[in-house]
Amino acid sequence: MFSPENKFSDWNVCGFNNQKAQIFENLESTHSLMKEQARAGLVQPGALIVANCQVAGRGRHERTWASPANKNLYFNLLLPLDGIPPASFAQITQIAALTFSEVFQAMGANVTVKWPNDILFEKSKFCGILAEIVFLPGAKPALNMGVGINVNSDPSEYEFLGRAVTTLKAITGKSINREVLLRGLVASLERALGQFKAFGISPWVQAWRKMDKFIGARGTVVVNNHCTDENHNSGEGATKKSGCILDMQPDGSLLFKTDDGETLTVYSADLEI
Repeated sequence: MFSPENKFSDWNVCGFNNQKAQIFENLESTHSLMKEQARAGLVQPGALIVANCQVAGRGRHERTWASPANKNLYFNLLLPLDGIPPASFAQITQIAALTFSEVFQAMGANVTVKWPNDILFEKSKFCGILAEIVFLPGAKPALNMGVGINVNSDPSEYEFLGRAVTTLKAITGKSINREVLLRGLVASLERALGQFKAFGISPWVQAWRKMDKFIGARGTVVVNNHCTDENHNSGEGATKKSGCILDMQPDGSLLFKTDDGETLTVYSADLEI
């Protein structure tokens, strides 16, 4: 994992079932390209697109995902949904976050997963996951999952975002071979999805409870959040409820008690801590 890295154009990485990845030195967005190719039938579930640099990388709610060249990982996987009920589609990004966190922990990074799928070191984010359902020709659904990981960059490069951000290099104190890391992440997720089909989300809920540092802590649930980089502090367009984080429930939802005494089951929202 900490070995010298090959030149990006020489990377040998694959998606699921050993599908050869598409490698791009520069892209606007791996997420947008995967979406276009999936709708046109140019890729099949299991496909992987990787960029060395993005000029228009985005996270949730169109927030900027800074994507400098030669330092980080920016990739999209087209995940197969065969054998997974539609009601469980949203749980896949939680499975991904918990699976990736295990890979990072094996590297010596003491990370945790903030519900629903943000991977943090202390309270600083370094890995984001964005996903949406896309329909291939014939109306076959797949999950277009984009992942951005701050690997070998420096936290100071993200000060302009006005948010707490870190990197794996800053956490571990070592430069990381991005190619080796990506191989490990894809292989681990492929195994995890097979287990998810067999056992559901329950094993990952138990893993999250063991690693999580937020249960019992105060937080704010942000519902219908349309915040952007420009208004994320004001919360314009969002409904916010502050209170206490009680638990992650067996179906992956968040149990949250508001300051006015209401207990909420939250299926989709942002959680601020």
